[in-house]
Amino acid sequence: MNTLFHKIINNPYTKSTLLTKKTQPHLLNHFTTAAQPPLPPPHTAPPSSSEEDKTAATITTICKSFPNNLNWKTLNQNLKFINLTDQNVIKKVLIHLKDPPNAKKALSFFHWSSHYTNIMHPTHTYALLIHILVNAKLIKDANALIESVLRRSVACNRSSVELFIQDLVSSYEVTSLGSSFVFDLLIQMCAKLRMIDEAIDVCFYLSEHGFRLSIISYNTLLYVIQKSDKPKLVWRVYEHMIENRTYPNEKSVGIMVTALCKEGKLHTFVDMVDRIDGKRCSPRVIVNACLVFGMIEDGRVEDGLVLLKRMFVKNMILDTVSCSLIVYGKIKLGKLESALEVYEEMLKRGFKANSFVHTSFIRAYCEAGKIESGDELFKDMECVGLQPYDETYTHMIAGCSKFGKLEESLNFCEKMVQNGFVPSCLAFNEVVERVNGFVSVRRADEMLTVLLDKGFVPDVNTYSHLIAGYGREGDVEGVLKLYYEMEYRKLSPGSSVFTWLIVSLYQAGRLEESEKYLRTMKARSLAPLDYTCYTLISRYESQ
Repeated sequence: MNTLFHKIINNPYTKSTLLTKKTQPHLLNHFTTAAQPPLPPPHTAPPSSSEEDKTAATITTICKSFPNNLNWKTLNQNLKFINLTDQNVIKKVLIHLKDPPNAKKALSFFHWSSHYTNIMHPTHTYALLIHILVNAKLIKDANALIESVLRRSVACNRSSVELFIQDLVSSYEVTSLGSSFVFDLLIQMCAKLRMIDEAIDVCFYLSEHGFRLSIISYNTLLYVIQKSDKPKLVWRVYEHMIENRTYPNEKSVGIMVTALCKEGKLHTFVDMVDRIDGKRCSPRVIVNACLVFGMIEDGRVEDGLVLLKRMFVKNMILDTVSCSLIVYGKIKLGKLESALEVYEEMLKRGFKANSFVHTSFIRAYCEAGKIESGDELFKDMECVGLQPYDETYTHMIAGCSKFGKLEESLNFCEKMVQNGFVPSCLAFNEVVERVNGFVSVRRADEMLTVLLDKGFVPDVNTYSHLIAGYGREGDVEGVLKLYYEMEYRKLSPGSSVFTWLIVSLYQAGRLEESEKYLRTMKARSLAPLDYTCYTLISRYESQ
C-alpha cells in the first residue's frame, strides 16, 4: 500500500494542490493504519489485573471475617459492599477454606451467604462443601447437607439426583480433596429416605466411573429393599455388588435369606442345592446358587456364567454346584452336545451324578419332542440310585401329553403320586386336555379324585377339559357330576362347560334340564358356542 502511494505522489503528471509535502506524512499514517489488522473486540480482552486483584481482595476480606466469630448482623454490616451473587466467588471462598481446620468456617460462610444474598445454592456448591466436610470428618454436617439436597430433589424430579451425583463426582475429580466415603453417605441417605430407585441408579453411575461402595452401604440398601414393596430389586443390587467386587459378608447373606423367605422360594432352592451336592450346604452357597440360577432362567445365561466364574474363584460356591449350573446354562442356550461334554468331564473328575442335571436334560429332551431319550434318562436315574423329584415327573408328563403319548403320561402321573409327589395344576391340565376315549377319561377323573385327597387344587380348565371328555363320550352323568363339583368349589363354569352340559342333557332326552341350563347360561351373559346351536338344530331336524 505504501509503495503504491509513493508511486502516485511522485508521478510528475499527478498535479494536485492537496498532495503537498506537508500532507504526505499525514496520509501515510492513515494508509498504514488501514493496512493493519483490526483490534480484537472489547469482550475478548482478558480481565485486567485490577479486576483479579479486586476479586482476590474480596475473597481475602470474607475469609478474614469468619475467624473472628462475628455474628451475622455484624457480618452483614462489614461486608455490605461485597457482591456475592457470583457463584464463582462463593466457590473460590469455599476452596480457600477447604483445609480441615477451616471446614466449620466454610460451612458458616455457606449458610451466611445464602441468607445474605437470599439465594438457594446450586447443587455443585453443595457438592463442594460436602467434600470439604467429609474430608474434615464432619460427617453429621455432611449428612445434613446430603439430606437437604435429596429432600429438595423429591419435590422436583429424579433428574436432580442425577445432577447431584454428577456434581459430587466432578468435585471429587477437580478439587483433589474428596473422599469416596461421600458416595457411601449418599447411598445410605437414599436408603434412609426410601429413595430405592435413585439409590440403585447412583450405584450403577458410580461403578461406571470407577468408584466402589463399602459393604455397609450395600447391606443398608439391601435391607431397605427387602423391607419395601420392591423385593425383587434386592437381587439386582446383590448381583451388582459382586460384579463391582464388593463381596457379601454374613450380614449380606442373612438379608438375602430373608428375601428368599419373603418370596417363598427358600425351600425350593435349599432342595435344589441339596440334590446337586447331596448334603445341606451353607446359606451363602444357597443364596449365590439362587442368584445365578435366576439369571439363567431370565435368559441372561452368559452374564450368569461370568458371575459364576467370579464366585468360584472367590470360593463363594461349591465345585459341584458350579459345574451343575454350567451344564444347566448350556442346556438353556440349546447347546445339548456341549452340555453333555461338560457333564461327562465333570464325572471324570470324580463328581457324582445328580438328579438336578438329569432333570435338566430330561426337560430339554421333552421340550424338543425326544420323549424316548427323556424316558431313557429317567430310567437311568433310577438305575444309578438317583431319586426323581416333582419337576422330573412334571417334565415327563407334559412332554408325553404334548406329543400324543397319553397312556405314558397317565402312567407317569400315577407313578408320581405313588412316590409322594403332586403334579402342578398346569401339568395335570396338559394331561386332561388331550384325553380321548371313555377309558382314558375315566382314568383321568379317578386320578383327579386321588390328587384332591393329597391337596391338589384344580382350576376351571381342569374341570372344563374333563367335562369335554365325558361330553364327547356321551356320558351325561359324568358331565353333571363334575359340574356340581365345580359349583361346590365355587369355580365359575364358562361357555365350554355349559355347552357340553346342555348338549349332553339334550342328547340324553332330558330336554327340560337342557333348557334350564340354557337359560342359566344366558342369565350369566355367556354366549352359546356354535357347537351348541349346531347340535340342537341337528337333533331337532332328525326328529
